[in-house]
Amino acid sequence: MTGATSFCRETQNSAENREVIQVFALVFCLTRMCAILHTDGMKEARFESSSDVVRWLQSEAAGLWPALLGSLSFRRSPCVRENCPACMSGEQHPSYVLYGRQKGRRIAVYVPEELVAEVRRGLDNGRALQELLQQAAPRYVKALKRERAKSKNKKS
Repeated sequence: MTGATSFCRETQNSAENREVIQVFALVFCLTRMCAILHTDGMKEARFESSSDVVRWLQSEAAGLWPALLGSLSFRRSPCVRENCPACMSGEQHPSYVLYGRQKGRRIAVYVPEELVAEVRRGLDNGRALQELLQQAAPRYVKALKRERAKSKNKKS
């Protein structure tokens, strides 16, 4: 029995075991912290009003201008000139095009190379704004439902 006891003490004191225990403790603490933050966030969201959601959305969206929808594509296409050296060599003419939709129809707009960076920034902002709207929708509806339930409870 003394051999087993001394083996356990040696194992407990080994640096390897201390590292495993430290990692386990760290994982446990992080997991607990995430759980606390998650439930705290749920409590805050539970009492969020529809006007709170509107203010949040307005403040988040304020820096997202210009916001564009569509896609920017680089293309090479032939021109209309006869015997054009670039077209005849197969190189063709490079250009950027913004594709989008207007009244259900696909449209294409030529984008000069100097404006490509600005258009890309607008498209990134448009995607970010879409994401915000996706987040706002359920929060806003839940807030409206809570407000409706509160007003029904006051009437009763």
